Amino acid sequence: MGDSIILFYSLLFVVAFLYASVGHGGASGYLALMAIYNMAPDVMKPTALLLNLFVSLTAFIQFYRGKHFNKQLFIPLALASVPLAFLGGMFVMKSSIYKKILGLLLIIPIVRFLFFPNIPVEKLKKSNNIIAAGIGGGIGFLSGLIGIGGGIILSPILLMLKWTDQKQTAAISALFIFVNSLAGLAGQFTKGIHFTPEMLWYVIIAFTGGLCGAYFGALKFKQDVLKNLLACVLILAAYKLLFTKA
Repeated sequence: MGDSIILFYSLLFVVAFLYASVGHGGASGYLALMAIYNMAPDVMKPTALLLNLFVSLTAFIQFYRGKHFNKQLFIPLALASVPLAFLGGMFVMKSSIYKKILGLLLIIPIVRFLFFPNIPVEKLKKSNNIIAAGIGGGIGFLSGLIGIGGGIILSPILLMLKWTDQKQTAAISALFIFVNSLAGLAGQFTKGIHFTPEMLWYVIIAFTGGLCGAYFGALKFKQDVLKNLLACVLILAAYKLLFTKA
């Protein structure tokens, strides 16, 4: 049991490090780990969102200091996402349905890390506020519903639309994750939240990993090995969620 917990904490650090290095909070990774360790959904959702708050804020500060934040694009995304993230957080799903949806969502970061680690953006295009609000609203509701910040979904969309470059995407995603996680937690408070004593250690470890990841991310630290390791964890969790009853 002791070795198992040490492994969990080690992977938690790696997840926070890698996600923060690209401006993400890491909720999909945290949820994957908790799924592997058979934690209940009513513990998984608030835990992932709480960890998101610390890691995403750390990442945002680093990228903001580097002058990569695009406020004009962030505003329509956030205005639509925050109320819908709150609404999504109020929904309570059956454990079996929750796990299947989470398993499907984990496929997104798996594909991103393994096949599209870097989406090139050569020339930026002007963003559309109406489309941005629609994207933000949809991701926001899903964020509150499942317990993710939404950055792992938002980032490739922004890059494929060529509205932002890699650093701008990281900055916007980090703050987007923070406000959505906060709204999702607020929505869950209306239904009651179950926190565990171990969560203090989760926060400390994730915060430390996020702090290191955000710092090294600004230095273009090569993360191929970590990305492959994280992809393996996500694949294992997705398989367990989709194809087993555990």
